[in-house]
Amino acid sequence: MKQKIPDCPVETTLMLISDRWKVLIIRDLLEGTKRFGELKKSIGNISQKVLTANLRSMEESGLLTRKVYAEVPPKVEYTLTKTGYSLQPVLDAMKEWGMHYQNTYK
Repeated sequence: MKQKIPDCPVETTLMLISDRWKVLIIRDLLEGTKRFGELKKSIGNISQKVLTANLRSMEESGLLTRKVYAEVPPKVEYTLTKTGYSLQPVLDAMKEWGMHYQNTYK
């Protein structure tokens, strides 16, 4: 079931990436395709359940794709879609703002 897209563009963006974990997942996938374990390790303090839920939500929203290989043990890779990659300027702006804030208030 698709979510209703808000009229406000800022609200739409927040709807898609407002969770801190989603922003960190996007940050890591901007570097390229990653496996579940790689994402869990690079993100750090996130449970497997929460990571799985966020990845599924992001896949449903069209931000990433999930590719499953028929292997034992199962191999699953996650890659940003074109829409997911289009968030790079947003994350770049967040990084720049965060660095400015750190330098000002440390």
